[in-house]
Amino acid sequence: MVSICSLGIAQQQTTNPYTGPFRPQIHFSPKAHWMNDPNGMVYFNHTYHLFFQYYPGGTVWGPMHWGHAISKDLVHWQELPIALYPDSLGYIFSGSAVVDSNNTSGFWKNGKIPLVAIFTHHDPNGERAGTNNFQNESIAYSLDEGRTWTKYIGNPVLKNPGIRDFRDPKVMWYAKGKKWIMTLATKDHITFYSSPDLKAWTKESEFGKEMGVHSGVWECPDLFSLKLNGKQYWVLIVNLNPGGPNGGSATAYFVGHFDGKQFVPADHGIKWLDYGPDEYAGITWSNTGARKIFLGWMSNWNYATQVPTATWRSAMTIPRELKLFINNGNILLASTPVKELGELKQRTFTTGNIEINKRHSFNAPGSTSAGQYVIDLQTNSLNDFALELANGGNEKLIIGFNKKANQYFIDRTNAGIHDFNKDFARIFTAPRLSENRSVKLTLVVDRASVELFADGGATVMTCIFFPEKPLNKVAIVPDSTIHIKSLSIAELKSIW
Repeated sequence: MVSICSLGIAQQQTTNPYTGPFRPQIHFSPKAHWMNDPNGMVYFNHTYHLFFQYYPGGTVWGPMHWGHAISKDLVHWQELPIALYPDSLGYIFSGSAVVDSNNTSGFWKNGKIPLVAIFTHHDPNGERAGTNNFQNESIAYSLDEGRTWTKYIGNPVLKNPGIRDFRDPKVMWYAKGKKWIMTLATKDHITFYSSPDLKAWTKESEFGKEMGVHSGVWECPDLFSLKLNGKQYWVLIVNLNPGGPNGGSATAYFVGHFDGKQFVPADHGIKWLDYGPDEYAGITWSNTGARKIFLGWMSNWNYATQVPTATWRSAMTIPRELKLFINNGNILLASTPVKELGELKQRTFTTGNIEINKRHSFNAPGSTSAGQYVIDLQTNSLNDFALELANGGNEKLIIGFNKKANQYFIDRTNAGIHDFNKDFARIFTAPRLSENRSVKLTLVVDRASVELFADGGATVMTCIFFPEKPLNKVAIVPDSTIHIKSLSIAELKSIW
């Protein structure tokens, strides 16, 4: 006799996992179970590798593995078998991966270039015992483009000196010094280490004890260089939890200089890469040359384990390209959706050169019905307005600009289910960081998320929400007359 319960499981296994409630259609999410931080992001042999914190035993955080997915275009993803499993040294926490094209590690075999993963081993027994050295750094290598991995017999390669939070190594090749640089999160600041071979590590310096936000731990750091007007600068990303500008976890950064030993910021003020409530643990792909591509986890530790998804939990953001710009004399970091996202556009509605002085709905047949679309809006003024995304019921997400406060906002107080957490239904704000006298917005909308890129990516906000039906109706609600220079709404094909 087949029980109803077992029959339900069999039916679930034959159903497309990407058609369920709230499932993103243009963002990567695992077929099932829990996911958090992106890890080991590396580009090799025309393939983008995305590893990620993964627990295959449930939909809440558990013993961490490295899940694995690949893409040729940063848009369509193929999930592969689990890459790294917990072992006697502990769970597999966050880290990075590099292409060791010079064979500094000696892992080459039969002419095959190794991918080397650098990660934190987290010993749960040591943590339960109250020790301060239960997190250590280890490595593994792959000779088949990340499909299978061999853990180094000499692990851990960097032992904890007695710091409870000693994790998330992000490694890069520093060509000028002919050495690897590890940027490591150490409690509420950063420690830099160097190595000639990825095995023996030497401490170089520390950064951040006297600056930035220290209301919580620093996690998932990243160090890389970018050019602005022909001059090289260094960007140091740090992910903070808690301490974000809208509560909980968030991604911050510093811009400055790095000499192979020390990072020196251009100023001591902390800056936010994403002001929204739902981007965290963001880092960049390695081995992409001058192009820096960023990806974050689309959730917040305030409620990540409580969101109302049944068989899976959380997704990644849209991959974003990073560039430096100057605003009021300050060097800032802008992020915009990667150009490859344009491959998904179809059935675009466009209008422009119109004035609106009251609520105006835009009839865009087909372009928003499935709940995933991109809106590009440019005005000729800085007047107050709101964009309302609704579903014909009582659910709506409101996104807009407040001229007096000179800030953007996202209001999800009526955007769907929110009773799983008392602080979820809120209004979130972010400063406008542009000297232009007009507003330019790009909104990437998926079934249960929106990513706002304002003024060329100067201000970014990521926000998740859980409506009963897709928000497929678009309206502009001005406080006074606004002139719309251009507006387009483009349907986005599902990546699945």
